[in-house]
Amino acid sequence: MVRAETGRAAISADEKAYLTMGLGQAGGKLPLFDTLGQEIDHKTIQNCLEKGYAARWFANPLKPDWLVCRLTTEGRQAAQFG
Repeated sequence: MVRAETGRAAISADEKAYLTMGLGQAGGKLPLFDTLGQEIDHKTIQNCLEKGYAARWFANPLKPDWLVCRLTTEGRQAAQFG
């Protein structure tokens, strides 16, 4: 889904919450776990990657299935103004 007025992909509440957690982090690092210690849904992370709101930061050799990501400029805007 694309918002007609901005041309950006629509953002879900879960995606916005995930992206917002990276706003105060060094380099825009996005979390692997939420504030309750639960793993962030991989689908949420994947959607943010596909929409260009997040980018892979590095591969974790100990946990290769974990998606360690950071905010992109678009992701920062979506989190703030979504």
